[in-house]
Amino acid sequence: MQSVAVKTPTLNDMGGGRPAPLPVRFDDIEQLDDFLTRPSDALVKDLEGLDGDIMLLGVGGKMGPTLARLARNAAPSKRIIGVARFSEAGMRERLEGWGIETITADLLDAGQVNALPKVKNVLFMAGRKFGASDNQSLTWAMNVHSPAIVAEAFRGSRIVAFSTGNIYPLVDVLHQGALETTPPGPRGEYAQSCLGRERMFEYFSGKFATPGRLFRLNYAIDLRYGVLFDLASRVKAGIPIDLSLMGHVNVIWQGDANSQALRCLLHCTTPTSPINISGPETLSVRWLAQELGTRLDVRPNLVGTESQTAWLTNTAEAAKLFGYPEVPLGAMLDWVADWVARDQLSFNKPTKYEVRDGGF
Repeated sequence: MQSVAVKTPTLNDMGGGRPAPLPVRFDDIEQLDDFLTRPSDALVKDLEGLDGDIMLLGVGGKMGPTLARLARNAAPSKRIIGVARFSEAGMRERLEGWGIETITADLLDAGQVNALPKVKNVLFMAGRKFGASDNQSLTWAMNVHSPAIVAEAFRGSRIVAFSTGNIYPLVDVLHQGALETTPPGPRGEYAQSCLGRERMFEYFSGKFATPGRLFRLNYAIDLRYGVLFDLASRVKAGIPIDLSLMGHVNVIWQGDANSQALRCLLHCTTPTSPINISGPETLSVRWLAQELGTRLDVRPNLVGTESQTAWLTNTAEAAKLFGYPEVPLGAMLDWVADWVARDQLSFNKPTKYEVRDGGF
């Protein structure tokens, strides 16, 4: 596919170097996805300095389509290739309509993975979380075996591999979250398999001197899913929110998380190394529910008392590289409350942020 270089509006297109004002609301999915995939000037500049094309493995998940479209908008002269099984109807056609090349492949099949074009830059997004407890062997295959196949096949590429803050132990809510140097303490087989995924990329990175980054993300906020969507939906429906399960969280706008994933391609290390990705604040679930309740004009049904520990990460390293996220928490609260109030589309994929034993 021949790419055509065009000028794409960015989040900073206002003139005078000032950021464009944030939207008040999103009327529909088209407006939402357009905003999620509008690159910042910093992202455009970074990708201009990045050699080679970009491939997204596991592009069919929750974040994959907007990340691929963001890459397309930020780097119009590069090939952007999305790889997945494409089991969701219309997904492949939608990506191709945005100018993204697509390849159907099973990432558990070494032959199919080895047949993929060996581009310089790879984002590995494949994985299994939802329903992980129902089929543990498949969870381990997707989260450990597939990364081993990919890491060996793409030994000559840069690899940014998506991971999760669930690989950390629960930490004291007063201590600003786990650092990248905090020893892992995964609870449950899902988190253990995610640590296994990291170990596979670490092993092959060390063996082949493959540059990379382990992108430990929690939690991305879209209006169709995420911690804020879960809380707003429960507040609106009067469903009890048990603060004793998980009383504190970190969140980041999905557009910011996608941008930082792409920008990590310029900050790969050899061997690969972890980087925590989220918003800078340690957020009280009680406060979030109250703020959403105010916006929805509903008093939240809060029960239980907060624990002194939670899954939290310290994102100082990411902030040093990328600055603070473009979208602030207040805007996310406004947008999610408005979306939920109008019964807009949901992905119907709860984050299960409140699960403390790792049983996803």
